[in-house]
Amino acid sequence: MSSDSPVRCPWPGDDPRMIAYHDTEWGVPVHDDRKWFEFIILDAFQAGLSWRTILHRREAFRMVFHDFDPQRVARITDTEMARAMQNPAIIRNRLKIRATVTNAHAFLNLQEAHGSFDAFIWTFTDGRVIQNHWHTPDAVPATTALSDTVSKALKQKGFTFVGSTICYALLQAAGMVNDHLTGCFRHRELGGS
Repeated sequence: MSSDSPVRCPWPGDDPRMIAYHDTEWGVPVHDDRKWFEFIILDAFQAGLSWRTILHRREAFRMVFHDFDPQRVARITDTEMARAMQNPAIIRNRLKIRATVTNAHAFLNLQEAHGSFDAFIWTFTDGRVIQNHWHTPDAVPATTALSDTVSKALKQKGFTFVGSTICYALLQAAGMVNDHLTGCFRHRELGGS
């Protein structure tokens, strides 16, 4: 690494796709329902796998799941789910594929009840980003009281594959919490001090 390279969180390693995701997307506050739905899908598929595995298949997921349009995903048929199970470009997990369709229905119901998913989810932090100050990767938790609460609420709304660990990854990715390490250039850019 050259002396003028930015200091970043270590998890992207030297993978250009992971670096680009870290530097431009991870931890940026999301206020777009389509983006929220994309993260719900991708984080559910990540369960038990690495984010690198999911990120490298993101475009295939985008194609299979209709550009992450919840209305179109809610209409996916059993035939389409069976076809997805044959697609080696995505993670071929029957439960996760079915959960994606289930979650599309729950997402649409929640939008109807609250105006938008975004309006619902940000109530858990009163519309504010939680600014954490972790110094080392080991300090970053896998779950928090917030992710426990969000997980419970989403399950009550009919979502599946939304355990506390998945929910915390969702909150990190969508910028409800700033979990860039304090030494990372993105921590300050995203409001940390």
